Amino acid sequence: MTRRLSFAIAVTLAFALFAGLAGFKAPPAQAATLQFNVSFASSVRSTPVTGRLLVIVSKTNATEPRLQADDGGVTDTVPFWGMDVTDMQPGTPLVLGMGADVYGYPFASLADLPAGDYYVQALLNVYTTFHRSDGSVVSLHLPAGDGNDLFVSPGNLVSTPVLLHLDPAVGGSFNLALDKVLPPLEPVPAGGTTQQGNPVDTAHVKHLKIQSTLLTKFWGQPMDIGANILLPRGYNLAANKHVRYPVIWHQTHFPSGNPFGFQENLSNAFSKWWMSKAAPRVIVVEIRHENPYFDDSYAVNSANLGPYGDAITKELMPKVDKTFRIISKRWARTVTGGSTGGWETAAQQIFYPDLYAGAWVFYPDPLDFHFVQLVDIYKDPNAYFIQHEFLQVPRPSAREVSGDTMWDMAEENHWELALGDLGRSGLGQWDIWQAVYGPEGANGYSAPIWNKLSGDIDHAVAQKWLPMDFDNYLTTNWSKLGSKLSGRMHFFVGTADTFFLNDAVQLFQHNTAKLTNPRTRFTFRYGINKPHGWSPYTPQQLITIMARYMAQQAPPGTNTEVWLGSAR
Repeated sequence: MTRRLSFAIAVTLAFALFAGLAGFKAPPAQAATLQFNVSFASSVRSTPVTGRLLVIVSKTNATEPRLQADDGGVTDTVPFWGMDVTDMQPGTPLVLGMGADVYGYPFASLADLPAGDYYVQALLNVYTTFHRSDGSVVSLHLPAGDGNDLFVSPGNLVSTPVLLHLDPAVGGSFNLALDKVLPPLEPVPAGGTTQQGNPVDTAHVKHLKIQSTLLTKFWGQPMDIGANILLPRGYNLAANKHVRYPVIWHQTHFPSGNPFGFQENLSNAFSKWWMSKAAPRVIVVEIRHENPYFDDSYAVNSANLGPYGDAITKELMPKVDKTFRIISKRWARTVTGGSTGGWETAAQQIFYPDLYAGAWVFYPDPLDFHFVQLVDIYKDPNAYFIQHEFLQVPRPSAREVSGDTMWDMAEENHWELALGDLGRSGLGQWDIWQAVYGPEGANGYSAPIWNKLSGDIDHAVAQKWLPMDFDNYLTTNWSKLGSKLSGRMHFFVGTADTFFLNDAVQLFQHNTAKLTNPRTRFTFRYGINKPHGWSPYTPQQLITIMARYMAQQAPPGTNTEVWLGSAR
């Protein structure tokens, strides 16, 4: 026995003897606890609230911390942590701390926050409980003209930011009072901007909103859907009251400004062109279809969002056609959009082939689920990592044109998880794809396509995404759809798409090129080394191309001169 060990044993025995004689018990080691006690007074809200409680911290007070989190996205957000609350009572504080029920980003735990001085703000994203017609009872945020942006959504509760010194190693308990309810957003000025808020009509931009019977029935409470309509030059002249116009349905995210950024004061190039004789006189319609899961519905019928496809085509579209002087014929109706709007454009043309004469699809979300960005949901075991024999490599989710990774799959999904569990981030791309493409889960929320923490894929759920896989859908149904879709779809994407969406487009092109009787005759154009958002056309050029196309589709004898004019 070494001297070091003998000495240790002797000291231990002596200490035990002393402790026994003195009745002494050594206190257990206690880890420091950092926590926030968050409450709201009955004067702020008199009723209990269910929702997602966030605590957000920032180094600067240039804007409120919540707005810095809103602008930061996956890579540049300030730190925040979230937890679910159920029936939170006025005047009763709840603790957001280091417990297992709290999850944050970019630091999963409050314990990981570097010590320092921070401006701290709490936000409570208020949920509404829906008793849906499918029997599910779910609690989700009901947006209010904000595109489902929890950081600015009217009705959400926020605290006044306070400067605190935070050190997880030291701990501490801090009180935060949710002392303000976020007000309704300011109206969009008459000139038109990208500011969110309630829209204001102008001479050439009109807004329409209806309560959807189909969506109200599904969600179990009143649900609205709307549209922003851009009218052509001369529409309001008495001499043109008899003229009817073709329509371009423009699919995009929640449209908070005027279509294509049109401004009545003609302060930009598009506005000047739109009011000139060079522009074809067509009507442009953008849809407002925010919902409890995201800023738009993807314009299809889905298990988790309900019948948005039918609400758009069977309720909103007839109302728009009736309210404005639209030629309500297939040959005079086209659709276009990019990214989410690109997928929606393809979806509307494919699922409602008798409604549209043609579709211009730009950098769309995945057309084939063998490439959901870089994830093959049917074969890959894990979405976050590529497994080699001795090495696990993180899978990127966004890239620079140079090839540098902007963020990876795990980071993006963990950001969404911190915003809201059960697919309730409201801002998350992966959460909305899961809700739109997939089935309902046993708990009434969207069935997880993978474990949100680990990335392990559920292949049984993946198989239920097949009806929304356009490659699979067209291959399966081409005998019925071929005559209606051949030659009517045009695809555009950059080969360095920021979110790797070009891979699915290329696979879609490869597979649909095999279809016959008739041939698809789809067109594809690739921007070499171009990122997400690439288009070979300006809006002016695209609208002119689509107007000319509709004129070519018009029945013999149709007077297209009245609206095509010099744009021929």
